[in-house]
Amino acid sequence: MLVGYARVSTVDQDPEAQVLALEQRGCERIFRDRASGRLASRPELNACLGFLRPGDSLVVWRFDRLGRSTRHLLGLAARLRERGCHLVSLTEAIDTSTPGGRLVFKLFASLAAFEAELASERTKLAARAAQAQGKHWGRGSIFFDPEVVSRTKALLRDASLQRQAIAKSLGVTPTTLYKWFPRGDPDAFPGNGTLPAQVSR
Repeated sequence: MLVGYARVSTVDQDPEAQVLALEQRGCERIFRDRASGRLASRPELNACLGFLRPGDSLVVWRFDRLGRSTRHLLGLAARLRERGCHLVSLTEAIDTSTPGGRLVFKLFASLAAFEAELASERTKLAARAAQAQGKHWGRGSIFFDPEVVSRTKALLRDASLQRQAIAKSLGVTPTTLYKWFPRGDPDAFPGNGTLPAQVSR
């Protein structure tokens, strides 16, 4: 059985052109979503995937109507394959029920993996270069905010406060607190852009 899936991003867009193409291909059931492709969960897509049975083919007008990224698309294709279902794109003229279609999809997967490896290697190289120059790399810490540093120092100087309570009030773990303020010493981190050794390593 051919099962169609159509998606448009906004209420102003009309999915009927996609629906017509899917009907002309012979789809007996068509699911329609009005949702951004970036959403991980789409009601009609979930319903469509639940409707499919072994031997069925999920048909889309174009792959970007289905997957929010190459990685997401490949993941969906893998799930379909495990269930004995196939994936068809009318625009890309790919049908994973055929040897040629499966070959093209394998090439997609290989290219996506290669791209991911390149991105990972670039990130590692950039991180090593930044660290070699003494720069922080990664998600910004709250301790890059001078106001947070000043408040933390004041809290650490209050002998009546437990370090765990201070960390909780700041929204960090005690381990993170001690990385920036070794031994809980309020003067261990000057807060002037110079990182403690525990962080810069």
